[in-house]
Amino acid sequence: MAGIGVGVVFTILILLVLVLQIFTVVAKKTTKAVKQSASAVKSAVTTGITPEDEEQAAVAIAIYMYQECMHDRESGMLTIHQPEFSMWHEELNERL
Repeated sequence: MAGIGVGVVFTILILLVLVLQIFTVVAKKTTKAVKQSASAVKSAVTTGITPEDEEQAAVAIAIYMYQECMHDRESGMLTIHQPEFSMWHEELNERL
């Protein structure tokens, strides 16, 4: 019985090692893709293309609207509504 438990534990550990190795391979591939896309962006930035005034204004307005809509504006007042007392249970339970 103890041998089965030890076998199960080692099997799970081996599976865990295999899963972690697969994640490592995937992570290396994605970092390579990110580095390639970063170099493409860097080359696009260094080409000397400057945005026009309308484009700059559109980006500025988009950033402003994103930052303003990100947070809710709360009044800071708590309102507690007292529930109206109803005797709905009085008909069901006559002892009360």
